[in-house]
Amino acid sequence: MIKIAPSILSADFSKMGEAVSNLKNWGADWIHFDVMDGHFVPNITFGPSMCSAVRPYSDLPIDVHLMVEHPSEWIIPFKNAGADIITFHVESADHHLHSVLQQIHAAGLKGGVVLCPATPIESCIHLLGDCDLVLLMSVNPGFGGQKFIPETLEKIRILKKAIQARNLNTDIEIDGGINPETARACIEAGATVLVAGSAVFKASDPSDMIRCLRS
Repeated sequence: MIKIAPSILSADFSKMGEAVSNLKNWGADWIHFDVMDGHFVPNITFGPSMCSAVRPYSDLPIDVHLMVEHPSEWIIPFKNAGADIITFHVESADHHLHSVLQQIHAAGLKGGVVLCPATPIESCIHLLGDCDLVLLMSVNPGFGGQKFIPETLEKIRILKKAIQARNLNTDIEIDGGINPETARACIEAGATVLVAGSAVFKASDPSDMIRCLRS
């Protein structure tokens, strides 16, 4: 089944507990949690303290996307804050990618890698056996509300073939510019998890929007 992971980056920051609480009632599967350190990307968003603050408001898995220079430094703080899944960028300054994945799994969390739009799929092929998921950015990281980059669809298809060739069950997660039209195209290409921020939180009926994205 297709999983929908609304990004709380698009929620009302003054009502974050309420926003997170609503997600399960709306039919969401995961809570997508964008972490920006002001170095890997220009913006600064949430840290482990926010994760800890919203954890009591929902039992949905918290899907932490680390847009940070040194992801290995953030694993234990987010584990202690209640995260369930951590993904990090292959373009980060932590070059020993297998080691970072092993640290995530040793902490008892699911883990995977993230690729920016211009990063080729080949950069993660050798990591697939250690990944529970691969997140493909369909916009450039750091800012919400961007338009979907169409070339992402071919990357999804290439990644799907690589996963199938290895008989793996690795999820393919897509983040950026997701709406009913792009969601359909991503699912047809092989995506299994869709991150949606503005599409969900700015919808007049978020429950209906989540149903539309999934179908």
